[in-house]
Parts: sequence; C-alpha cells; structure tokens
Amino acid sequence: MRLEGSCHCCAVQFSLESTTPYPYQRCYCSICRKTQGGGGYAINIGGDARTLQISGHDDITVYHAVLREDGKTNHASTAERHFCQRCGSALWLFDPEWPELVHPFASAIDTPLPMPPEHTHLMLDFKPDWVEVKAGKKDKTFGVYPEESLAEWHARLALTADADT
Repeated sequence: MRLEGSCHCCAVQFSLESTTPYPYQRCYCSICRKTQGGGGYAINIGGDARTLQISGHDDITVYHAVLREDGKTNHASTAERHFCQRCGSALWLFDPEWPELVHPFASAIDTPLPMPPEHTHLMLDFKPDWVEVKAGKKDKTFGVYPEESLAEWHARLALTADADT
C-alpha cells in the first residue's frame, strides 16, 4: 500500500510502500509520549525504507533519544526520529540496526489508513498516572515490549497489504 504523509506546515512531504499499514500499536514509553504527545502514546506503522521518497529534506531534523536504564550509563539511541524543524511534527523513525525498515508515525500519514481489529498497548510500565488506557475487549496490553512484531501481528490477522496497491 502506498502511504503519503506530511508535517503540519507541509514543508515536508513523503511517501513510501507498506505491507503493514494498520496503526495498531500504542506505545506509552516516555520517548514516544514526550515526542508525540496526544493521548500519552504514539502509533507507528511499518514501511519499506528503500521506497521512502522525501520532499522538503532541508526542513527535517533528527533526534536521537537518550536511553535511561537503571544501573546503566545514559546513552543515545541509534534510532533516528525525524521531525519537521519548522512546525515540530514527528514524521518517521529509522533505526540503522534494521536498515530495510522505516516507521512512519500514523499521525503524519495523510492516506486513509485501515482500522485495526485490535490494538496492542505496550510499554505500560512507563505510562504516567494521568493517561487512561482505553483497551478494547480484543486488545492486548504489555508492561514492556510484546514478543509479537509488527509484521507478525499483521500476518496473524491476515492483514498484510500488497506493496503496490
């Protein structure tokens, strides 16, 4: 499925192919929550990094989140969170550890996205008290990361889309 996205001020526009376009994961970690805002979580989807096309590249800035783990030295994440430097819109995440993937934030996608039949709420151990988790009957909840990947979730529910539609 071809996805089109943009920032709020439209200085940055992008497109990419995705076989996993359902926006089902809601991440409550402090990084997603603080860089995305909203309901206290962020939703990202999967895409093919080789197909990413960008207009307005000069208006993009990258943030490497600082990882703070008990008993360990703080260090910068390898993941690159791409933002519009004009309006601050979060656009996508790219991690060189998985160079074939790019994860656009659902909030930046302009293409109508399919409605997921269930959601996965993850990193709930890091959710602030003010955030209310609205999990449906079919939804799954996890204190940290689930074992099931984005691709495995789509495959389990037979929701994998053709890359050229």
